[in-house]
Amino acid sequence: MDVNNSTFNQESDSQSSNNSRRSFITTLGLGIASLSLTQIGCATKKSSTATNAPTVNGKVIAGFDEVGASNNDVYAGWEAVSNKKVKVGLVGYGLSTFSGAFGFQNHPNVEIVAVSDLNPVQCDKLAERVKCNKKYPSLEEMVKDKEIEAIFICTDAPSHAKHAILALNHGKHVAVAVPAIFAKLDEADELYNTVKRTGLKYMMFETSFYREDLYAMRKIYEAGGFGKIVYSEGEYVHYSDKPLPSYNGWRDGNAPMYYLTHASAYHICVTDGHFTEVSCYGKESHLPAYKGGNNRYKNPYASQVAMFRTDDGGYSRMAHLKDLPGHGSESGRVRGELGMYERNIGYDGQRKDSLPNTKRPPLPPGVPPGGHGGSHGHLTEEFIRSILEDRQPILNIAMALNLSIPGIVAHESCMKGGETLKIPHFKMWK
Repeated sequence: MDVNNSTFNQESDSQSSNNSRRSFITTLGLGIASLSLTQIGCATKKSSTATNAPTVNGKVIAGFDEVGASNNDVYAGWEAVSNKKVKVGLVGYGLSTFSGAFGFQNHPNVEIVAVSDLNPVQCDKLAERVKCNKKYPSLEEMVKDKEIEAIFICTDAPSHAKHAILALNHGKHVAVAVPAIFAKLDEADELYNTVKRTGLKYMMFETSFYREDLYAMRKIYEAGGFGKIVYSEGEYVHYSDKPLPSYNGWRDGNAPMYYLTHASAYHICVTDGHFTEVSCYGKESHLPAYKGGNNRYKNPYASQVAMFRTDDGGYSRMAHLKDLPGHGSESGRVRGELGMYERNIGYDGQRKDSLPNTKRPPLPPGVPPGGHGGSHGHLTEEFIRSILEDRQPILNIAMALNLSIPGIVAHESCMKGGETLKIPHFKMWK
């Protein structure tokens, strides 16, 4: 395939690493039995890395060093909804090994039909890892395979929308790495309308959703434990003194706000709401890749902080920081009229004695929880189960766009000196 005629590549392409994407602080246990206490979270050390954990300069990529424990409690209570095996194609196996890292190959309701990567060496490695013999040189070729029912797309971020649209138009359900759209707001309508027209499942794999703390916030919010959320925060912090190599150099100088979903999840995924307007600021970075905006994005910012207005009248501060040394994090907190929650504290508020069970759903036996706080397996299970149950996945197209769009508008605000701008949003059809 002529690479110049296709922008396909893995999410952290053959030429790059994904470690500028995620750098997370320690995962915390919730301790269901102690949910009625003010302090329910207890710090846990980063667990042993999984087999095949990707590395950069000999160091495991952040997030992949936070592997969820595979104990009996993780699998207790799982029930199959069908004996059917969804026929899946995996696309993209860069340095992050993303398409092989979410346990599709271990799921009892999945058959890996084919794999693909532009780099033949990486394609061979992916095929070996998931024990699949059918290989395609590109996504464009894979989508023609009529046997494939669903495709997990781990291509470069600027191509996520068009690759999802391509797969949907070829009759494939789509799971895709974050974000749903990158830099271009006009892709949102086309992607949304394609999902609606085809009637196929679309799910964005936002790892924050199934982290223990965020999932607990969501369940507590649903049970009324916070009341109206007045203030929320989300942070994605990862220092990198120079951009990692990437397909067509897409990472070089890209705006932090374009990749905000790990932070914005700490409001959107908790409430199922959306942001209505934003004012964003940044300071010109001292790093060469950003200095003077001398890059393809004309972007001088490696760190940006935005204040959003929420659809229920509250406020939310979201930050993505890439040029400030120190420990990295993907974290957030919420404060409502009845209580608050953050990772190192747990729930504190007026409903301490009536909180719901916040344990994450059980995983199918054999599916590892995986990295990023044990979120990987849960994302895969939700996507496959949504197909088997013929329902919308929780992280559906509306939530995916409502997570991704705010960062694009925030960057525009930043480039306009913090001007307050309105944010479009999407709702699921009935």
